[in-house]
Amino acid sequence: MMKNVVVIGGGTGLSTLLRGLKKYPFKISAIVTMTDDGASTGRLRREAGMLPPGDVRKCIAALAENESDLLDLFNYRFKRGFGITGHSMGNLFLTALKDTSGSFEGAISKASTLLNIKGEVIPATLEDVYLGAKFEDGAKMIGEYKITKYGYGMKIDNIFLSKEAKSNPKAIKAIKNADILLVGPGSLYTSIIPNFLHKEIKEEFKKSKAKKTYICNVSTERGETEKFKASDHIKTLSNYDICFDQVILNSKMFAKGSGDGFVEPVEIDITENVITADISNDENPLYHDSEKLAKVIFDII
Repeated sequence: MMKNVVVIGGGTGLSTLLRGLKKYPFKISAIVTMTDDGASTGRLRREAGMLPPGDVRKCIAALAENESDLLDLFNYRFKRGFGITGHSMGNLFLTALKDTSGSFEGAISKASTLLNIKGEVIPATLEDVYLGAKFEDGAKMIGEYKITKYGYGMKIDNIFLSKEAKSNPKAIKAIKNADILLVGPGSLYTSIIPNFLHKEIKEEFKKSKAKKTYICNVSTERGETEKFKASDHIKTLSNYDICFDQVILNSKMFAKGSGDGFVEPVEIDITENVITADISNDENPLYHDSEKLAKVIFDII
């Protein structure tokens, strides 16, 4: 019987995971954070009343049957042209589908059919909401882009939503039917935790009897998790009452200095309920390798 695999996250990390998982006999549901407000996504939110399409776009492309043909096109950003400079082709595609179908959900459904994706992409919420953060110096920032930039010089104390936003019923249903729940990889404060700031998603996740697995990042991230060890990830998540049965950690440490001077490998300093494996990308050791990671998950299941 095909296993229901539910992945929760956002950004590049989630799409990397999906790219590998789609090659295995799983029924995949991807629950995507909806608080992005940078670059093309931010402009479409402000100018077209669009829910953030960026992370959804990446997941749809990752699950598409002919991803290799689509990825460059979907990620292409217009370099010139009045009104379209800086926009992502994939974001404009979803915006057009939203206008013709009448809803953001309709746009996702139509894009998923047209691109013959393996799985389902589910926004965590269908309400217009922004991410906020309080920093250790007491400052507050609203907006994911501002949070990350301010975080370059100040540690995040806690994050919150700009308003209470109801969870997408499809996300609740997916979690309820899950055989395994995978969280991450991705930006801890801006891609992962925001999903659990929706009350119903968090409650259903906690109630679920499915095995809960956290996929820890390969490297630290400037503006969010500088100097974080594996235990810091787990402690931060537990502060938001998010707990796991097991953690997947990268065992192949890259040399310090491989990044921009602020990035280093996430040190393994926990031993309980831990699965370690070489899951880093050989060409870009700061990130996961989609095939290696998916193989580890398949072996677990």
